[in-house]
Amino acid sequence: MCLAIPAKVVEICGEDQARIDIVGVQKEISTALIDNVAVGDYLIVHVGHAIGRLDPAEAEKTLAYLAEMSEEDARALAAASM
Repeated sequence: MCLAIPAKVVEICGEDQARIDIVGVQKEISTALIDNVAVGDYLIVHVGHAIGRLDPAEAEKTLAYLAEMSEEDARALAAASM
């Protein structure tokens, strides 16, 4: 099963690397498969690799749904998706 949660880029860490945030959980990932990644972009991440870019409005909508979950459940879901 693959779970996709919007991950916001918070820092560019070098060539083809970025730090992302998913509901407070941060991780460094590979961006080698996505062109021109910038801070503020929303990405779909699978096994430590960005595999797609998301429209910011759609990403915010999904994150709003996650905000309705308990903080513990949201963090567990975020950690499982990385």
